[in-house]
Amino acid sequence: GKLGRYPPWPGKIVNPPKDLKKPRGKKCFFVKFFGTEDHAWIKVEQLKPYHPHKEEMIKINKGKRFQQAVDAVEEFLRKTKGKDQASSHNSTEEKNRRNSSEERSKQSAGEEKRKASLSEGKVKKGTGEGKKRVSSVSSERGSKSPLKRAQDQSPRKRGRPPKDEKDLTIPESSTVKRVMTGTVAGFKWPPSVSEPVKDSDPHFHHFLLSQTEKPAVCYQAITKKLKVCEEETGSTSIQAADSTAVNGSITPTDKKIGFLGLGLMGSGIVSNLLKMGHTVTVWNRTAEKCDLFIQEGARLGRTPAEVVSTCDITFACVSDPKAAKDLVLGPSGVLQGIRPGKCYVDMSTVDADTVTELAQVIVSRGGRFLEAPVSGNQQLSNDGMLVILAAGDRGLYEDCSSCFQAMGKTSFFLGEVGNAAKMMLIVNMVQGSFMATIAEGLTLAQVTGQSQQTLLDILNQGQLASIFLDQKCQNILQGNFKPDFYLKYIQKDLRLAIALGDSVNHPTPMAAAANEVYKRAKALDQSDNDMSAVYRAYIH
Repeated sequence: GKLGRYPPWPGKIVNPPKDLKKPRGKKCFFVKFFGTEDHAWIKVEQLKPYHPHKEEMIKINKGKRFQQAVDAVEEFLRKTKGKDQASSHNSTEEKNRRNSSEERSKQSAGEEKRKASLSEGKVKKGTGEGKKRVSSVSSERGSKSPLKRAQDQSPRKRGRPPKDEKDLTIPESSTVKRVMTGTVAGFKWPPSVSEPVKDSDPHFHHFLLSQTEKPAVCYQAITKKLKVCEEETGSTSIQAADSTAVNGSITPTDKKIGFLGLGLMGSGIVSNLLKMGHTVTVWNRTAEKCDLFIQEGARLGRTPAEVVSTCDITFACVSDPKAAKDLVLGPSGVLQGIRPGKCYVDMSTVDADTVTELAQVIVSRGGRFLEAPVSGNQQLSNDGMLVILAAGDRGLYEDCSSCFQAMGKTSFFLGEVGNAAKMMLIVNMVQGSFMATIAEGLTLAQVTGQSQQTLLDILNQGQLASIFLDQKCQNILQGNFKPDFYLKYIQKDLRLAIALGDSVNHPTPMAAAANEVYKRAKALDQSDNDMSAVYRAYIH
């Protein structure tokens, strides 16, 4: 996006992730921004040395996030100053040694100890136009990024940067910092990608899966960019559609959007759809939940049928299979508003049989159907950082492009209806089982006289370190079980995942054991608390 409107921001030149090609044209460096953990390609003429321009920057920027960024720079400079002095006499030898991958990993290990960074495995929206700007631009919203929140909550400031990240040796000094003032160049993709989706956010990506039995490609998102590594089999079953637009902004669809269900997830989704300029009509079973969104510019629908009949694309996000069926098949339900050309997108996490049945009745009336369950929680929903798993009508998936960009950071298209439901249940099965294991470990530590805080510190220094682990442990340590993901819903997902295993005679003993613990927590009146309240099932 055009960053001329943005204030200058302190950053550090680092090596880009492997397989991330440099933009063509003018010389540029890959820059990591302090205080935000954003990354971007910055043209060399838009970089300035940190110290000479420090005071100028401070005059321009007054926000708290910027001050945190400056503090991070100064802390980094203090820690690296001694090392630079000690190593300056053999810098030539150091450059030669940096060429080996072994040395790069050693440098990363050293960087891990020196820097306060929670960047590994955590994906954050970068510096594009619109809502995904450098944090200072949108700081008046008053909401912190998930990354920043994890840092603020945690007493530690540890973690590790990506393994291939290291300081670039540049003439002035290896600690010279550069300031960003210009445009961010687009990223290049592997040669086998689809045509770009028009009018889209450069930090949002579509993954398109064809229906082959075994995927021949593995994929990993890195700061919302895709790294594709092909296996020896050669054929590709995953294609990434580059959604980068020239101007880097989201152009909202001119189609009328409906939304049914304003729970923990739906509320954040609708809020982001409105912020991105979509025309939205809302409905909720308890109508008072609609009031806030009416004030934000949404229209009110009296029944699901009315919303569907007056809108082009209607999304729904409700609690479980029964609620999803009732919404479509019940009185004044979705089906009564369906006529040829009407589109229905079900974002509820349900079983494949339920979603297949709903698809059939919608299509039988001439409607178009897409399932699009989302991976995330209330906070990620509010931040527009959900992961969307879609399947069904491919054309409808593309029509939903601006909506998915508003609510999420990544979407996957998984082929025929039912695939997204299965994948979503598997994802939540893993998450729910992991949460139960965390609770089990923390309670075992307590009853054996070990410090729970020390256990968390140890885990956060190891390979299990993640935002999820840290936030859920913090919930437990603070006794704060305000719902971010209802316990009753993760238990529902475990139950459905176990049933999915039953349907193909596949054993799911870990999920089955976790499910029993969540059932115990529900019996202890923890249903409407966060999933981390499963901890209470272990307290004697």
